[in-house]
Amino acid sequence: MGILDLEKNFAFYAAYHSNPINIAIHMIFVWPIFFTAVLLFNFIPVPFDLPSIHCALFGSEIILIFNFGFLLTIIYAVFYVCFDFKAGSLAASLCIFCWIASSVLASLLGFQLAWKVAVVVQLVSWIAQFVGHGAFERRAPALLDNILQAFLMAPFFVLFEALHTLFGYEPYPGFNVRVKEMVDEETQHYRNMKGELLS
Repeated sequence: MGILDLEKNFAFYAAYHSNPINIAIHMIFVWPIFFTAVLLFNFIPVPFDLPSIHCALFGSEIILIFNFGFLLTIIYAVFYVCFDFKAGSLAASLCIFCWIASSVLASLLGFQLAWKVAVVVQLVSWIAQFVGHGAFERRAPALLDNILQAFLMAPFFVLFEALHTLFGYEPYPGFNVRVKEMVDEETQHYRNMKGELLS
């Protein structure tokens, strides 16, 4: 599967997320995982001086540092734009917003409180998704078969799913039809394999 093959990658994701409740859980909890990961990356020290932007907010000094949090954000943003320009640009904008907001939160909370907030959000978000897969989807999460899906592609795909569901978005004519065919084929393959294991 090509890393930038949108049809195959989205079909792979969609095959693991067909239950509406599981989809809703992912839409709620995937982006907070990205946000808190960027928040934690703000505290990783860099071995050299990097430029920063200083501004005041609510009487506190806010510092936007071009650090590892920014680097993570740029990697995700560029990847998403390469995936699909329209939806990817929106996802990239959300990534940059997460970096700015997490930098503000990091400045306001400091490391001692920020890491606790991040750990709680991460735990709640991951547990919710495993519950979604176990109780509603009844299929193991995609990360067990493709860890890249879980960490790099998931934020884009939940946004892409929302755009598709709410606005009927497709990057080009025929995309949704082809993806549905691939999802049906993958779902049938999974059911056949599950049937063989149970028999």
